Amino acid sequence: MTENQVNENRPSIPVPEPTAASAPFWAATRARELHMQRCVACARLVWYPRSACPHCGHDELHWERLSGQGVVYAVSVHYRPALPALADRVPYAVVLVDLDEGARIMSNVFGPPPRVGDPVNVAWAPLPDGRNLPTFELS
Repeated sequence: MTENQVNENRPSIPVPEPTAASAPFWAATRARELHMQRCVACARLVWYPRSACPHCGHDELHWERLSGQGVVYAVSVHYRPALPALADRVPYAVVLVDLDEGARIMSNVFGPPPRVGDPVNVAWAPLPDGRNLPTFELS
């Protein structure tokens, strides 16, 4: 059996379907770039992607590339996989990361679990369709 055949039999992470609002985010992940929307009116970052700013209601949002650097705000270490595709990744951490640019994002850290306050950088988990899922790793 080839490696590709083995990987075909392995459960995969569910692939989110892009919406009209999230399509630019997912397109940027193909180049392993973390992008978020910024409101033109109040200048705040908007996460998760949407059609109007949750802070001021303005509907003009622009996409910008972020550094992918941040600090762990909260962490929960999981010893049982939430999905069959994560069975070989336990333990892994579900984290809230405060990005340097000012937004907070939920993601995962695979490998040594971080602590609150640890610096992290964006890492990428490949998806079967060529997109990448943003995860984080210790800096």
